[in-house]
Amino acid sequence: MMGLDSPLFSALQHMLDAADGSDKSVSSPTRTYVHDAKAMAATLADVKEYPNSYAFIIDMPGLKSGDIKVHVGGDNVLVISGERKREEEREGAKYVRMERRVGKFMRKFALPENANTDKISAVCQDGVLTVTVEKLPPPEPKQPKTIEVKIA
Repeated sequence: MMGLDSPLFSALQHMLDAADGSDKSVSSPTRTYVHDAKAMAATLADVKEYPNSYAFIIDMPGLKSGDIKVHVGGDNVLVISGERKREEEREGAKYVRMERRVGKFMRKFALPENANTDKISAVCQDGVLTVTVEKLPPPEPKQPKTIEVKIA
Protein backbone atom coordinates (compact mmCIF):
# COMPACT_ATOMS: atom_id res chain seq x y z
CA MET A 1 0.00 0.00 0.00
CA MET A 2 1.20 3.49 -0.84
CA GLY A 3 1.59 6.01 1.99
CA LEU A 4 0.67 9.69 1.86
CA ASP A 5 4.37 10.56 1.79
CA SER A 6 5.02 8.60 -1.42
CA PRO A 7 6.64 10.48 -4.35
CA LEU A 8 3.62 9.75 -6.58
CA PHE A 9 1.13 11.16 -4.08
CA SER A 10 3.32 14.22 -3.51
CA ALA A 11 3.59 14.87 -7.26
CA LEU A 12 -0.18 14.51 -7.68
CA GLN A 13 -0.86 16.85 -4.77
CA HIS A 14 1.57 19.41 -6.22
CA MET A 15 -0.22 19.24 -9.59
CA LEU A 16 -3.62 19.66 -7.94
CA ASP A 17 -2.38 22.63 -5.93
CA ALA A 18 -1.01 24.22 -9.09
CA ALA A 19 -4.29 23.62 -10.93
CA ASP A 20 -6.41 25.34 -8.29
CA GLY A 21 -4.03 28.30 -8.09
CA SER A 22 -3.10 27.85 -4.42
CA ASP A 23 0.62 27.45 -5.23
CA LYS A 24 1.66 30.77 -6.78
CA SER A 25 5.33 29.74 -6.96
CA VAL A 26 4.65 27.33 -9.82
CA SER A 27 4.96 28.94 -13.23
CA SER A 28 1.99 27.45 -15.05
CA PRO A 29 0.06 28.82 -18.02
CA THR A 30 -3.13 30.72 -17.28
CA ARG A 31 -6.49 29.15 -18.04
CA THR A 32 -7.05 31.72 -20.78
CA TYR A 33 -3.76 30.80 -22.45
CA VAL A 34 -4.54 27.07 -22.29
CA HIS A 35 -8.07 27.66 -23.63
CA ASP A 36 -6.76 29.85 -26.49
CA ALA A 37 -4.08 27.27 -27.33
CA LYS A 38 -6.69 24.49 -27.52
CA ALA A 39 -8.99 26.66 -29.64
CA MET A 40 -6.15 27.42 -32.05
CA ALA A 41 -5.00 23.80 -32.28
CA ALA A 42 -8.52 22.62 -33.10
CA THR A 43 -9.05 25.19 -35.89
CA LEU A 44 -7.39 23.88 -39.03
CA ALA A 45 -6.73 26.16 -41.99
CA ASP A 46 -5.34 26.15 -45.52
CA VAL A 47 -3.41 29.19 -46.74
CA LYS A 48 -2.99 29.82 -50.47
CA GLU A 49 -0.92 32.46 -52.21
CA TYR A 50 -2.11 33.85 -55.52
CA PRO A 51 -0.29 36.39 -57.71
CA ASN A 52 -2.38 39.26 -56.24
CA SER A 53 -3.65 37.94 -52.91
CA TYR A 54 -3.54 35.47 -50.04
CA ALA A 55 -6.49 33.23 -49.15
CA PHE A 56 -7.11 31.74 -45.69
CA ILE A 57 -9.60 28.85 -45.86
CA ILE A 58 -11.25 27.33 -42.79
CA ASP A 59 -14.13 24.85 -42.53
CA MET A 60 -17.02 26.37 -40.55
CA PRO A 61 -19.90 23.91 -40.89
CA GLY A 62 -23.20 25.07 -39.48
CA LEU A 63 -22.04 28.55 -38.48
CA LYS A 64 -23.80 31.79 -39.33
CA SER A 65 -21.92 34.97 -40.22
CA GLY A 66 -22.68 36.40 -36.76
CA ASP A 67 -20.81 33.47 -35.16
CA ILE A 68 -17.55 34.34 -36.96
CA LYS A 69 -15.28 37.35 -36.34
CA VAL A 70 -12.44 38.43 -38.63
CA HIS A 71 -10.13 41.32 -37.71
CA VAL A 72 -6.57 42.55 -38.14
CA GLY A 73 -4.58 43.75 -35.14
CA GLY A 74 -2.15 46.67 -35.19
CA ASP A 75 0.74 44.22 -35.33
CA ASN A 76 -0.39 42.99 -38.77
CA VAL A 77 -1.94 39.80 -37.39
CA LEU A 78 -5.11 38.39 -38.94
CA VAL A 79 -7.39 36.87 -36.27
CA ILE A 80 -10.30 34.59 -37.16
CA SER A 81 -12.42 33.63 -34.15
CA GLY A 82 -15.89 32.77 -33.00
CA GLU A 83 -17.95 30.21 -31.19
CA ARG A 84 -19.75 27.05 -32.21
CA LYS A 85 -22.69 26.39 -29.87
CA ARG A 86 -24.36 23.11 -29.05
CA GLU A 87 -27.84 22.90 -30.57
CA GLU A 88 -30.73 23.09 -28.13
CA GLU A 89 -31.83 19.77 -26.72
CA ARG A 90 -35.38 18.71 -27.37
CA GLU A 91 -37.49 17.31 -24.59
CA GLY A 92 -37.00 13.58 -24.27
CA ALA A 93 -33.82 13.55 -26.36
CA LYS A 94 -30.42 12.81 -24.91
CA TYR A 95 -26.99 12.52 -26.42
CA VAL A 96 -25.69 9.01 -26.89
CA ARG A 97 -22.40 10.28 -28.34
CA MET A 98 -20.99 13.80 -28.72
CA GLU A 99 -18.06 14.05 -31.15
CA ARG A 100 -18.58 17.36 -32.95
CA ARG A 101 -16.50 20.11 -31.42
CA VAL A 102 -18.29 23.00 -29.74
CA GLY A 103 -16.97 26.08 -28.01
CA LYS A 104 -14.70 28.92 -28.98
CA PHE A 105 -12.28 28.72 -31.87
CA MET A 106 -9.52 31.02 -33.01
CA ARG A 107 -6.63 31.22 -35.46
CA LYS A 108 -3.98 33.91 -35.77
CA PHE A 109 -1.87 34.51 -38.87
CA ALA A 110 1.08 36.90 -39.12
CA LEU A 111 0.51 38.67 -42.43
CA PRO A 112 3.44 39.25 -44.79
CA GLU A 113 4.74 42.78 -45.34
CA ASN A 114 3.07 43.01 -48.75
CA ALA A 115 -0.44 42.31 -47.35
CA ASN A 116 -2.87 45.18 -47.90
CA THR A 117 -4.76 45.26 -44.60
CA ASP A 118 -7.16 47.86 -46.05
CA LYS A 119 -8.42 45.34 -48.63
CA ILE A 120 -9.62 42.23 -46.81
CA SER A 121 -12.82 40.35 -47.58
CA ALA A 122 -14.45 37.35 -45.91
CA VAL A 123 -17.06 35.04 -47.46
CA CYS A 124 -18.61 31.95 -45.89
CA GLN A 125 -20.13 29.64 -48.50
CA ASP A 126 -21.29 26.04 -48.02
CA GLY A 127 -19.66 25.92 -44.59
CA VAL A 128 -16.25 27.10 -45.79
CA LEU A 129 -14.89 30.51 -44.75
CA THR A 130 -12.51 32.17 -47.19
CA VAL A 131 -10.71 35.31 -46.05
CA THR A 132 -8.94 37.07 -48.92
CA VAL A 133 -6.15 39.56 -48.25
CA GLU A 134 -5.01 41.49 -51.31
CA LYS A 135 -1.32 42.14 -51.88
CA LEU A 136 0.17 45.62 -52.11
CA PRO A 137 1.59 46.43 -55.55
CA PRO A 138 5.35 45.93 -55.74
CA PRO A 139 7.35 49.13 -55.18
CA GLU A 140 8.32 51.05 -58.29
CA PRO A 141 11.90 50.31 -59.30
CA LYS A 142 14.15 53.30 -58.84
CA GLN A 143 15.07 54.92 -62.12
CA PRO A 144 18.67 55.98 -62.69
CA LYS A 145 19.10 59.66 -62.01
CA THR A 146 21.79 61.90 -63.41
CA ILE A 147 23.08 64.62 -61.16
CA GLU A 148 24.37 67.76 -62.82
CA VAL A 149 27.82 68.78 -61.67
CA LYS A 150 28.19 72.52 -61.16
CA ILE A 151 31.43 74.41 -61.16
CA ALA A 152 31.86 76.62 -58.13
